Amino acid sequence: MSRAMKVAIVDDEADMRQSISQWLALSGFDTETYASAEDALKGIGADFAGVVVSDIKMPGMDGMAFLKRLMSMDSGLPVIMITGHGDVPMAVEAMRVGAYDFLEKPFNPDRMTELAKRATQARRLTLDNRALRRELSDGSVLMKKLIGGSPVMERLREDILDLGQADSHVLIDGETGTGKTLVAHALHAVGPRASKKFVTISCAAWSEDQLAAKLFGPAEDGAIPLVEEARGGTLCLEDVEALSQSLQARLLTLINESGTPPETRIIAICNEHVADKTLEDILRADLFYRLGAMTILCPPLRARGEDILTLFTRMSEQFAEEYGCDAPQVTAQEAAQLLQAPWPGNVRQLVNIAERAVLQNRRGSGSIASLLMADNEASGPAMTTEGKPLKEYVESFEKMLIDNTMRRHKGSIVAVMDELCLPRRTLNEKMAKYGLQRQDYT
Repeated sequence: MSRAMKVAIVDDEADMRQSISQWLALSGFDTETYASAEDALKGIGADFAGVVVSDIKMPGMDGMAFLKRLMSMDSGLPVIMITGHGDVPMAVEAMRVGAYDFLEKPFNPDRMTELAKRATQARRLTLDNRALRRELSDGSVLMKKLIGGSPVMERLREDILDLGQADSHVLIDGETGTGKTLVAHALHAVGPRASKKFVTISCAAWSEDQLAAKLFGPAEDGAIPLVEEARGGTLCLEDVEALSQSLQARLLTLINESGTPPETRIIAICNEHVADKTLEDILRADLFYRLGAMTILCPPLRARGEDILTLFTRMSEQFAEEYGCDAPQVTAQEAAQLLQAPWPGNVRQLVNIAERAVLQNRRGSGSIASLLMADNEASGPAMTTEGKPLKEYVESFEKMLIDNTMRRHKGSIVAVMDELCLPRRTLNEKMAKYGLQRQDYT
């Protein structure tokens, strides 16, 4: 398991607690034991990073009462109940209340391990989804995800903060893989509608009839139409270029009826450009001018300069932690190749190459250059980047090298000086030149 999760074992019988704990610990779980439900409730709260294994029959608070308390506190917490022989009806009742599963004594230890693994996978997914929802509602967190110090990224963050406070509809354009959906979430999260619903749908993922039903109703499954669900908040239309003429007309009517300021803000995202046509050519003119009253253009990766090295370093470090290995060390030649690459897939392509570079490094084979070459060959003819003076490449690599070394040594100036063979004054001057501050690494 890549991330060990806790298993809380609750049983009044010491031998049973100990045997379950030892078996699960040998299987790689982080276990903690409790002799009573009352004790367990002191250590288990909402968002508990793990699962619970509990006996049903215990003195004091029994397993059923314990389960109900846990479900009222966190209904997404997996609880595996242990029952005695003949207690199957009670186990069925436990499942109805919300138990993840049950085991009947005497049980096979391998069955316990299998259940615990499935339960922890479900728990990890639940916690990850909760964390994602919190991130998508936190403007400051989202803005930090828009990494980069290049002028185009500084401008993008300023545009998000400015337009986020406005009520007008927004059109987000840019090449594939430039983070348009992230920008849409950030626009909503930094504005006055942040506490309201953010509802999103891809206009290209459904047939015209299905999309009409989902947006305006009536939906076959009886679901609330998205225009109603988003009322007062934000409706995000991805792949807006895929809207049919009839749906464009209905959307325009909705916009015209919503008044000024609009009750619901619409953020439209353009993801695919038809050859030789702009979005203005594809959408009816009156709709285009209503949606495009405010426009944000997400910059391509090749226009972001040394942000490329910053992003590659951050992504490779994240993947290295996930896979439990070292991140690849980028050479000066590889840094230049990363900066010169055309990046037709933009940030999405960079993330993919960073992950593959980490996997290569774990095997001790391959190079970043070979990954870039293979990607460019697979992509076919692509846009080329403009040449840069050698001085810019050298400075970008130097900044990346100091940044990486500071991260590795957690801000220890002495350790960085030793590794890079730099006197303190020179290191201080270079850190000031590149805007690197020691407190960011400690």
